[in-house]
Amino acid sequence: MFRKSPLAAVAVVQFMVSLDLSVVNVGLPRIAAGLGFSPLGLTWVIHAYALTFGGLLLLGGKAADRYGRKRVLLAGLAGFALACLAGGLAQSPGQLVAARAAQGVGAAAVAPAAAALLTAAFPAGRPRVRAFGVWSAMNAAGGALGVLVGGVLTEYAGWRWTMFISVPMAAVAYALARRVDTDRPTAPGSRPDVLGGILATAGMSLLVFGVVRTDRHGWISAVTLTTLAVAVALLAGFVAVERTTTRDPLIRFELLANRSVAGANGYNLLVGAAMAAAFYFASLYLQRVLDIGPALAGAMFLPFSLGVVAGSVLAVKLGYRIAPRTLLIAGGLLTAAGFAWFSRVSPDGTFATDVLGPSIVASVGFGLCLAPVVSIATAGVPPEQAGTASGLLNSSRQIGASLGLAALGTAAQHRTGDVATAAALTDGYALAFTLSATLLLAAVVVALTVLPRNPATGAIPARTEGAARSRQSGLTP
Repeated sequence: MFRKSPLAAVAVVQFMVSLDLSVVNVGLPRIAAGLGFSPLGLTWVIHAYALTFGGLLLLGGKAADRYGRKRVLLAGLAGFALACLAGGLAQSPGQLVAARAAQGVGAAAVAPAAAALLTAAFPAGRPRVRAFGVWSAMNAAGGALGVLVGGVLTEYAGWRWTMFISVPMAAVAYALARRVDTDRPTAPGSRPDVLGGILATAGMSLLVFGVVRTDRHGWISAVTLTTLAVAVALLAGFVAVERTTTRDPLIRFELLANRSVAGANGYNLLVGAAMAAAFYFASLYLQRVLDIGPALAGAMFLPFSLGVVAGSVLAVKLGYRIAPRTLLIAGGLLTAAGFAWFSRVSPDGTFATDVLGPSIVASVGFGLCLAPVVSIATAGVPPEQAGTASGLLNSSRQIGASLGLAALGTAAQHRTGDVATAAALTDGYALAFTLSATLLLAAVVVALTVLPRNPATGAIPARTEGAARSRQSGLTP
């Protein structure tokens, strides 16, 4: 029973968490119209989830070790379901953003606890490879189907169902998780660093808020400078707490002295910033400029999702012969080329001429990066710190996504101006795609200058392929 229940529960959990990352994207224009979001305020539907998920993920993993994986998983699922319900019932922008933040908190508890249960149930051998193969498949399926499901729900049932859809999935996962044998805490004497998690999340949130508010207050205004100064103070406080706390710190900073860890996280942060922004603006371009309905717009993202899968498979096959660093460079350049192609969108364009080609190029390049960046991020890391290293990798992508969307969203809004004509919107989106390509080129520079030529991990071993894929989201200890 123990070996079957965790797999079923974790499969549903991973599908749900992955789906929730993308299901709202296609519904964003309808959400803006329904609740009265401003163009930049709308980005907080993404920021709120990404910041709390990424900022609290390491704390969630520590809590699972301290209090028991099953207990944290059940509590996280209950909180996640309530947050989804609150989001669907939201009557104002503030209520929806708060619900999305609560979803991120729930996901930060659920994701590491679920993966830890799976790791304990399948410690080695072929069963472990199959189990994490199922995990990877559900991860990919959730991301691929999220945009399609979100589009169909938005058009035919209303955008609120992009929130409600996760409630029954959380209920199913909760019922399956209750059947799992109660596990013992693996670190019962440790005390998670709650203060560190709060300071990191608050500091990053305020930093993003300060950047987004530059549409109303200039970069050198007293409001902006004060906001950014407080954000920096909170982040400095986080560093001080991590260095001096008597509790179990979220991250040991000596880990970042490893060039592989530091370089992979820098690369991942830049890639996360570029991908989140490009995905967001592609959705808006399809619906606001090309006037395509949500359901069809969701379907138009399927080539992108399939391209990511194809790139991931290609990376595994090439990973037996080509160094991970080389794959990161090639994948970054290919993704940058796709975004540069995207920057040529026009107000009177079409899906076939302006979206399909660059989607395929960028998605295959992105897929090439996924497994190699995990391989490098854990290179030379002691086994007892592997979980922290992989969790840090997932946090860097989520935080990068929020920072990138804030900065590029602000730049696009400034370019668009006050009159949102099709031509003005396209100019703003084109600038965002150009900046996304620039971020990818910066990531390639990081790979060339920071990452060692021959990381200790080398190519991905065939036996650990499933585990490597599972670490892609930073959930495998």
